[in-house]
Amino acid sequence: MLKNWGAVVLAAAALCLTAGPAVAQESSSANLPGTAGADVRLKLERDGRLSVTEVVTVPEGRTARRVVPLRIAVGESRDRVFGVSDVKVDGKGTATANGEELAISLDAGTSTVGYVVDGAVAKIGDTLELRWQPASGWDTVLDQVKVSVITPDPPRSVNCLAGQPGTSRPCTTAELGDGRGVRATQINLAAGDRVDVAVGLENGAAPANARVEETSVLAAAFALTPATTVGLVVLVVFLLGGVVLLWTLRGRDAKALAGEVGPVHVLVPDAAGHVQFASPDGVLPGQVGTVVDEHVDVVDVTATVVDLAVRNYLWVEEVGGLDWRLVRRNPADPSLSGYERAVYDAFLPEGVDAVLLSELRSRRIDLTKVRDELYADVVAKNWFARRPDAERSLFWWVGLGLGLVGAVGTVVFALTAGPALFGLVVVVAGAAIAVGARWMPARTRRGSALLEHVRGLRGYLVGATPRDVPEADREMVFSRSLPYAVVLGETDRWLRAFAGSGSGLYWYGAAEESADLARFAERFPAFLGALDGVLAQAGHLRSLKA
Repeated sequence: MLKNWGAVVLAAAALCLTAGPAVAQESSSANLPGTAGADVRLKLERDGRLSVTEVVTVPEGRTARRVVPLRIAVGESRDRVFGVSDVKVDGKGTATANGEELAISLDAGTSTVGYVVDGAVAKIGDTLELRWQPASGWDTVLDQVKVSVITPDPPRSVNCLAGQPGTSRPCTTAELGDGRGVRATQINLAAGDRVDVAVGLENGAAPANARVEETSVLAAAFALTPATTVGLVVLVVFLLGGVVLLWTLRGRDAKALAGEVGPVHVLVPDAAGHVQFASPDGVLPGQVGTVVDEHVDVVDVTATVVDLAVRNYLWVEEVGGLDWRLVRRNPADPSLSGYERAVYDAFLPEGVDAVLLSELRSRRIDLTKVRDELYADVVAKNWFARRPDAERSLFWWVGLGLGLVGAVGTVVFALTAGPALFGLVVVVAGAAIAVGARWMPARTRRGSALLEHVRGLRGYLVGATPRDVPEADREMVFSRSLPYAVVLGETDRWLRAFAGSGSGLYWYGAAEESADLARFAERFPAFLGALDGVLAQAGHLRSLKA
């Protein structure tokens, strides 16, 4: 019996003697001559940067090359992106990094490669994950790969995978160390295989700096990255500054001097002691509307027709209560402005002495010359530096052109994965200029002074009553003020104020009965409506509702 136990002990001893050297040989094979191995040390800094040191042994007569992809797919159209910097090699070999890969080439011997990784820390739920591939893409077999990881705070978990990309095969060993690090080992890493280490950390151990980018062309083109954000801010500031400068130089009204804006005296006595109406700066009704809103409108021409009648160039006659006839009373003389002559000729061309408004609806008069003459007139009077319509048109086309350039740029960038957001900003800027073109016409200092005087004129139309005018002068003052009330939108108030203060008008009447002011106040709005309809149908002008 004792003899048998002795045999067992001897057999066990022999087994230990034969097995022990084999295990020792496997654990230290990276250090034996003729073997290739890597000892990789990772250290996560408190600021989120990952310092990497690779000590690689290449056998005599061989070389080793490693390519590390810096973009790893994390979805169908998204990549996890790493940045590598401060690359250096101590030994025989070279190492370079660009935005797509880290390439390491080593000759025989032991070399040390160092670099810093940015983007290795990702926030996953309430925890952090440090991830890197300490050994991947080597073109030669590595007999052993050792990995050590040091973190600012104790790690919570470790997951080490080894094999072809996408594998779920674990490393030979992977364990938490002394509370502040991780150790992992992989035996016999085949050429082209990789070691992928993921370490779980408590939230706050380091800032999360992982970057995920869209990989589709359109998504990448419209992705908001730090670089595009800075570029967009610069572009927006530049465009806004340009728009403000443009408006300051071209679109802002010149300020009138205090001495140029004084009280407005509309009712002034003449040498004979009569009270007369006097418009500020000699401005005519059509000019008032254009200076105020920077457009030639239907109401400007309507007011001019009334003014021509008031000044005895036309006679307005009611016909059957539903129509009106404009009759030539005096020919157009040199005292009329260019736009007034254009209005006169548009309604009563040479050889025509009278016309019904109903006839004009079928004839469709041409008001192009009226519009052009009135715009030219406000420039000649030095109320505008440039024609308001030309200024609006210029900046509308500038905005349209800029918007088209931005649209083309957006399409080009979208197809080439460029910063398409830049093109969209330019489109918005172009649209803003096109929309803002309506505010670009700028009044001169004299035009700004006239605008203040027109406000005083409006105050007169709102507050004046028949008691303010001697009875002998009421018809003339009422009539001369009426075209200005029309253009400034105070017609109803002006008619109500003077409706019962007179027996008739020298420039307006009916074929069968006199038109006292009360009846005139009832019929005149219908006349204005009919005249507005004729002018609006003619085109070329903004209507009252524009």
